[in-house]
Amino acid sequence: MPEALEQWEEGLFGRLLPRHLAIIYEINRRFLDEVMARFPGDLERVRRMSLIAEDGAKRIRMAHLAVVGSHSVNGVAALHTELLRRRLLRDFAEIWPERFNNKTNGVTQRRWLHQANPALSRLVTEAIGERWLTDLDDLRRLEAHAEDAGFRETWLALKYGNKAVLAAWMDRALGIKVNPQSLFDVQVKRIHEYKRQLLNILRVVALWLRMKDAPERDWTPRVVLLGGKAAPGYFMAKLIIKLCHDVARAVNADESLKGRLKLVFLPNYGVSLAERIFPASDLSEQISTAGTEASGTGNMKFALNGALTIGTLDGANIEIRDAVGSDNIFIFGLTEKEVASMKASGYEPRAFYEADAEIRRVVDLLASGFFSPEEPRRFQPIVDGLLGGDPYLILADFASYLAAQERAEAFYRRRDAWAAASIRNVARMGFFSSDRTVRQYAEEIWKIRSLAS
Repeated sequence: MPEALEQWEEGLFGRLLPRHLAIIYEINRRFLDEVMARFPGDLERVRRMSLIAEDGAKRIRMAHLAVVGSHSVNGVAALHTELLRRRLLRDFAEIWPERFNNKTNGVTQRRWLHQANPALSRLVTEAIGERWLTDLDDLRRLEAHAEDAGFRETWLALKYGNKAVLAAWMDRALGIKVNPQSLFDVQVKRIHEYKRQLLNILRVVALWLRMKDAPERDWTPRVVLLGGKAAPGYFMAKLIIKLCHDVARAVNADESLKGRLKLVFLPNYGVSLAERIFPASDLSEQISTAGTEASGTGNMKFALNGALTIGTLDGANIEIRDAVGSDNIFIFGLTEKEVASMKASGYEPRAFYEADAEIRRVVDLLASGFFSPEEPRRFQPIVDGLLGGDPYLILADFASYLAAQERAEAFYRRRDAWAAASIRNVARMGFFSSDRTVRQYAEEIWKIRSLAS
């Protein structure tokens, strides 16, 4: 994301760190001499690669400085690394292709399964022993138990127990009652437009309207949980949080739903709350616009605790799909290359709005002030953003997202099949251990050996 590629205003940098600025200018001089020697006459390339941006006020390009000063540049998911090479740092990759490599993120099973989910940890250890605590690949031996009906029942009972614990916490801390027998559908992460919490909330509105249109249908009860924090000055992220609360107020008060749909924003999301959330989750929302998420580790923590992923082919979702199998994940939406192509050809979100009655109904309800009667135009900036440009292609992916949610609901109703898929998700998480990531860093970048070797 652009905000991750820090650029420091030269005047401020010079006032605070004058000697450092002088050194940066000397590094840049020597570096650009090398560029010009490699690509004589290519002044546009020199401009792109300079450590100093000069379109307007001069700025220090910190990412460029980092690449020039490093011997290794790695992405944290396979797609991220590819995007670094092909798009974001393409000029640098052409000069130093050997510097670019991939080290997919990982999480520690000792924290995010053993400590956070002790009941499941005990069941796994009883089934395959405790080697998985230090060698997550050993989880693969759990896969055979997916065919054991008794094991599947125990697995589901443990999940229900974790959901009951989280439900009790919500009742106690928030005064909100939810049914632990519901599908717990969860998106917890930093609030950012590219992570598309807005897509999730609009989907809840669509589902609510569907339920009101067909109250006689045997709807699967669903609890949709969102949580995360926004940067202090990020207006749109704060507005999305407000929208979540206002939609929840309307949906949760609708007695015609008979408790079959609840929307809850979990406050003050952090590690301690996460240790309650991941073990209780059935469905993991990983729905960023393809090509925007570097990797993600929440997706790994969810899967390690037996949640099935619904997501785009973005970040480490791709590698999770490859690991767990396409039958054990719900993929939707445009690919990174399709996103780039659509934007290049001139994406028109209003065309999706005009062509899809369900999208139109949801957006119009938002624009009408229904969810904020005391301030009818509160969410007009969101509506304007969707119809005026929709930079993260929410409307383009909306129908595909709803179809994936329907597939997930139908699969969840097949209790045995869902349990088996959940077991396979855990069993196939071996690659996503931070032990593997650190070992790759040590062997391939740092060139050091483990004391245990």
